[in-house]
Amino acid sequence: MTPQILQETGSPATLRSGLPDRYLTPDDIAEIFGVPVETVYQWRKKRTGPLGFRVGKHLRYDPADVRAYVTERKSADTAA
Repeated sequence: MTPQILQETGSPATLRSGLPDRYLTPDDIAEIFGVPVETVYQWRKKRTGPLGFRVGKHLRYDPADVRAYVTERKSADTAA
């Protein structure tokens, strides 16, 4: 299944592990996980979601960090 964000880019050749080959915005993260963007900001505040970083005043996410977060969550759920 391809998230809508990937369909909008129109360039599947630039994808890495099913994610766009660019830094992701909070809106992108919200769309990928199917949660409100406010949830993404709460995850950052509580330090429970994927690792994000600031570029000036803008919050961005590395697709590799998002993939690592998903893998970590999957293994944590399997171990529980």
